[in-house]
Amino acid sequence: MAAPKAELSRMRAVRTSKRADKSSPASTLNLMQRLPSEILMKILSYLDAGALFSISHINKLFFQLANDDALWSKIYTAGLIKNKKREPICVDELLLKTAATEVQDRAAGCWRRLHFTSVAAYEMNKWKSHLRAISLHTGMPSQTERVLRNLHVSWELTVSDQSGRQCTHEPSWSRFCETSVTLCWGGGGYQQISTLQLHGVRRIALNCPGLKKPGRRSLMAKLDMEALAERAQVIGHDRLVELKLLQPGIVIGVWRDQSSVAFVMVTLHFHRLLERSSQGSSDCPYVEPIIKSPHDDIDPEYGLHGYQLHIVLYNSVCTIMSRSFPQIFCRRTQISDGLIQLPAISSTIISQHTPLSSRINLPWRCEALQGAVKNCCIMSLTLLDEFKTPFWCVGSPVSMERQKTPVSYDYDGEHFLIHYCDSDGEVKMKLVWMKEQKQFFVISLVVSVSVCKVNKHFNRNY
Repeated sequence: MAAPKAELSRMRAVRTSKRADKSSPASTLNLMQRLPSEILMKILSYLDAGALFSISHINKLFFQLANDDALWSKIYTAGLIKNKKREPICVDELLLKTAATEVQDRAAGCWRRLHFTSVAAYEMNKWKSHLRAISLHTGMPSQTERVLRNLHVSWELTVSDQSGRQCTHEPSWSRFCETSVTLCWGGGGYQQISTLQLHGVRRIALNCPGLKKPGRRSLMAKLDMEALAERAQVIGHDRLVELKLLQPGIVIGVWRDQSSVAFVMVTLHFHRLLERSSQGSSDCPYVEPIIKSPHDDIDPEYGLHGYQLHIVLYNSVCTIMSRSFPQIFCRRTQISDGLIQLPAISSTIISQHTPLSSRINLPWRCEALQGAVKNCCIMSLTLLDEFKTPFWCVGSPVSMERQKTPVSYDYDGEHFLIHYCDSDGEVKMKLVWMKEQKQFFVISLVVSVSVCKVNKHFNRNY
């Protein structure tokens, strides 16, 4: 009798186990998959865009069902009706008029893309109006950081090695200042890099926790590392890393004992940053419109005066200097070497000399390691023309080099020079270290822009 009782107990355990399996999530999912597609579509029709997007990641069946054009056509139309202020683009209006008869003839996924496009356009129009408020101090929109955050704009770095393998990374940290943002990617073990691509990414605000939200990528920079490595400028180093400037705004930290890249640091100026980060394509960057000043054939020195300068020196921890200089100018007789010089701080006028709030260095961190490169920082420069239009904008790491100490009755400390140069102009900032105050002072600042840039913008022939 013992054997039959044991067999009976085993069979009851199996039945209980099967009943338990039927109530498990996997069993429930199998039951859902056995339902007719018409019933599943009816259930999915009650979900919003975020829920549909989340469900599409379960498996192939739910990916196909959750991307059905009929569902997204309904969501798209309901969204337009719900918010009458939303103004669809021309393509959207055309599709909306013909939705009832032509949905099945269109390419798969068109309504899903249109919904996300219309939501993105509405949010862009809503928040872009906040960029109209201009700061009198910097000359740039005062709400840039807030707008970028509310539009879910971020940046990604795509690293390609020599074998063609690609890997995309999000920033390890970011630092916003008054007129620019600095981003750093570290800890990726970057070796044998062939190309670097920087993309701005604007994601749609969806309620789908744990999933990467859909978004649009906009190419902002593409660097051929092999070509740049030969002419990269070393701007500083500490015990662990060496900083190499690849091009204005982009610097890499290279491990001194391994020659592999420890981190990539990018500085982006706020001027048209929203457009550059969201309105290009994944392969082509945003093309800025060419804006010329009004024609003037009366003023003989048109384009040489009325400039406003705002300059910030900062690092990943603090702001070192922030100053504005209104109404700087250049006399026609002072044009030399293809440059129009705009002095902001004169070495002979002591009242203009400006103290810095801290020493010049550039702290960095990568995984568990960190350090600080002396005599390096980040410069953000904004030069406006006489119509308060951004004329020359720069955001880039810069280095400070020791100079031969001149004979001076005012300053007996060590003298230094920060020199930045690109195709549009150059910046020369002279500093002196005061031992008693233990502080740097800026004793000269001259911003020079190329004659070609001025002639093109103001339609002149200097």
